[in-house]
Amino acid sequence: MKKRHCKSFICIILSLVLLTGCEYVPDFSFDKSQKNDGDNGPSTLGLSPEFDYEVPESLPSILVDQLGYALNSNKIAVFRGELLPDTFTIVDVNSGRSVYTGQIEQKGYDEETGVFVSYGDFTAFRTVGTYYIEASVIGQSYTFEIADNPYERLYDVALKQYYYNRCGLTLSSELAGDAAHNACHTREAQMKEEASVKLDVSGGWHIDETATRDVAIGCDTVNHLLLAYELYPEVFDDELGIPESGNGVPDVLDEVKYEIDWLLKMQDSKSGAVYSAVSSADSATLGYLLYIDGVTMDATIRFAATMAKFSYLYQNYDWEFATLCLKAADRAYRYAGQYLADVSPEEYFYASTELYRATGNYGYHNEINNYLQQNPVTDMNNNFVFWGCVTYLSTKQRVEVNLCEDLIKVLMLEGERISYASKNSKFLVSMDEQQSGSAELLRDITRLAVVDHIITNHEYATVLQNHLHYMLGRNLLSISYLDGTGSRNYVNFNEKQGIMNQVELNAELILMMSSIMEELYLVEE
Repeated sequence: MKKRHCKSFICIILSLVLLTGCEYVPDFSFDKSQKNDGDNGPSTLGLSPEFDYEVPESLPSILVDQLGYALNSNKIAVFRGELLPDTFTIVDVNSGRSVYTGQIEQKGYDEETGVFVSYGDFTAFRTVGTYYIEASVIGQSYTFEIADNPYERLYDVALKQYYYNRCGLTLSSELAGDAAHNACHTREAQMKEEASVKLDVSGGWHIDETATRDVAIGCDTVNHLLLAYELYPEVFDDELGIPESGNGVPDVLDEVKYEIDWLLKMQDSKSGAVYSAVSSADSATLGYLLYIDGVTMDATIRFAATMAKFSYLYQNYDWEFATLCLKAADRAYRYAGQYLADVSPEEYFYASTELYRATGNYGYHNEINNYLQQNPVTDMNNNFVFWGCVTYLSTKQRVEVNLCEDLIKVLMLEGERISYASKNSKFLVSMDEQQSGSAELLRDITRLAVVDHIITNHEYATVLQNHLHYMLGRNLLSISYLDGTGSRNYVNFNEKQGIMNQVELNAELILMMSSIMEELYLVEE
């Protein structure tokens, strides 16, 4: 990324409890037994009284982005509660002085969450520093920062997650810090269905704690990363701090290439088919064993699309390797074409768009036309339809203008749907506010990032930033779902809710943040 500018304790005094103004959520409990053995004490009738306390965790009623807000961006805090004061105050953490006073605007009762919600807008406050918000009766928020671009470090951390997940490579302490380790899973792997067949399938990214490497998941992750690079190349640099940094190639492409090198090893050299995954198991006598899962059409057609996309974007850096990838994509596509009954039409459509853009071969275009004519109302909830439409719209090859016009209309409607849903949500995001997961939120916001790139709408940019605020703590549970950020982080409550430790979701996060970073750069200029 370019550097352009670069607990609380439990009170037992009732009056203090009333002054905290916090809501309480039962989170853990402990048993506390007390017995009075004094001769002159009150009679217990021979019983030892036990006092069981549910110790609640206090949550602030003032919700903020616990990382921070960009200096010149919209800044809103969310207030929970029915009876609120009229004003709030921003306090400088270092000096303890009140530096800004704003009005609290009531928004009403939110049926989704069952709470009363109000807003405090402090967009006009533009002073760099670290702060918290306080209001009478309801207490204080967590701290947050105001800076030109508070997300630069977080952006680098998100992208570097893939380096930490590299398999088959020694990670040095200099580059990986606490994540440093020796090369893992370097021995040959055997086919599950035929143990005598062994292959070198080292490399790639681990996708879980058991060191699985999965072709379909890897391809989907690469697609999001490459889309982020394609739309917002100016926010990616060559200084991330990975072994390839400084080689003149954007580090995001270097990182993707590490996965691409592994994907090439997963293709059968004779047929063009693609094995689906590599998994490991512990053996009491042999140590760990690596197994290769068999060929699937899902892995094969996704491989074809991803290899073609990478080839197209990488050709200016290494034409020979890009050509190798394109040939591998075509072989996988042709293999899948022999078993179309087992291939998803949406995935086949997407692969056709990438291969058509990369080659100009009109046979691929015929497949694109066939799909779009049979599916005039495109489903933008489907990643492959979405990716395929974006690729077709961005191709320099000959296209059907009428089809492009229809696709743009669908994308615009999708952007308006997401924007409208966000504006009508009390938490300003386009999702189920019960916080059942981040996948739906990220799916929607990647669509909006692409639409915003096409038409550059300031309103859409604000919606994108509101989603990031939500993920960084401005949500009902006041939890930051991103690693290493926020006073109240997901790792202390539920590891599964993290976004950056899931390779696919993390890639969508990077796409969303790329759009935000570009917007902040434009504001700075």
